[in-house]
Amino acid sequence: MERDTVVKEVVEALKIFSRDIRTQIDEMGSQLRAEIQDTANQLRAEMQQFRTEVNERFDRLEQKFAGLRVELTETQETVHFLASKTIQHEKKLHHLAKQLEFIR
Repeated sequence: MERDTVVKEVVEALKIFSRDIRTQIDEMGSQLRAEIQDTANQLRAEMQQFRTEVNERFDRLEQKFAGLRVELTETQETVHFLASKTIQHEKKLHHLAKQLEFIR
């Protein structure tokens, strides 16, 4: 009978120990989930900041490129205008050169 009592006490002690371990595991699981959630929230916040910064930089680049496009268009128009004026002046010079030859 004594043996049965010892076995029962050992079994009861193991049950208590098992409950304590389960409780500790559950607490650790809860802590781990909370830490994971905190880390995920921090990552979301950092990603949002990163997106905001990247979007601002792209906006500035787009503005710069828009300004460059305008300058390039204006430069092309100026080059076309100067080229047409150069051709007009060359024609006048050829015409005047012919008139000078005719007069001589």
